[in-house]
Amino acid sequence: MTAIDSGIDTLAAVAGLSVALTDGVLSVTIDRPDSLNSVTTGVLAGIADAMEAAARDPRVRVVRFGGAGRGFCSGAGISAEDATDELATEIIIEANRAIRAMVALPRPIVAVVQGPAAGIGVSLALACDLIVASEKAFFLLAFTKIGLMPDGGASALVAAAIGRTRAMRLALLAERLSAADALEWGLISAVHPAEEFDAEVDKLMASLLAGPAAALAKTKHAINTATLTELDATLDREYVGQSVLLNSHDFREGTRAFQERRSPHFTDN
Repeated sequence: MTAIDSGIDTLAAVAGLSVALTDGVLSVTIDRPDSLNSVTTGVLAGIADAMEAAARDPRVRVVRFGGAGRGFCSGAGISAEDATDELATEIIIEANRAIRAMVALPRPIVAVVQGPAAGIGVSLALACDLIVASEKAFFLLAFTKIGLMPDGGASALVAAAIGRTRAMRLALLAERLSAADALEWGLISAVHPAEEFDAEVDKLMASLLAGPAAALAKTKHAINTATLTELDATLDREYVGQSVLLNSHDFREGTRAFQERRSPHFTDN
């Protein structure tokens, strides 16, 4: 079996996810615009499958990762009513597999963030190598608002980008971070006006396509190895902690309060 025989062409279609390879650019797009591209277990598994297949497919030179419509990714599409032990376990496992596959992929990945990136959406963006945002975009680690903790490696990915103090601020206070502030803090690579955004993304993709693939791969590996030394351990810790929190009173209260547009009353210790 050749690399191509086990590459992108073998992927099964996944509802809510678009995958297309054109002239060396693999476009992986979360296609659930009605929910601002919230992700399901199936979508996360599809992302992981696409990234793992891309690593085996020599035709892939760069990956464009984004969301359809006006949002990038609003987080995991799971509610307190849906959060059975089995579903909670599956969604975290697939999220972690997607993050690991993105970081390990020996090709540059560009996150195209035209709108909100929240929850696991922040982790998916930071697992990419370059993050380009529209001025309309923002980033939000909203987990504590509903009684959860950051997952998808955010505990390591955010801190590696902006440092412990600012990571604590984003994670504990669940503050919205504008694209401009995200650039100033070092969370993302670039910000562009909305009307220039698509053209600037195209320029960046062209630059990467014209670059030396072997050198780019070794550069990515070297930087990730030096800066994300705790990622695997972080994913494991988040899995254990989040599995407990998804079955807690505070999560049920937090999601109920969000739906009812009121302040939650947390009681767990």
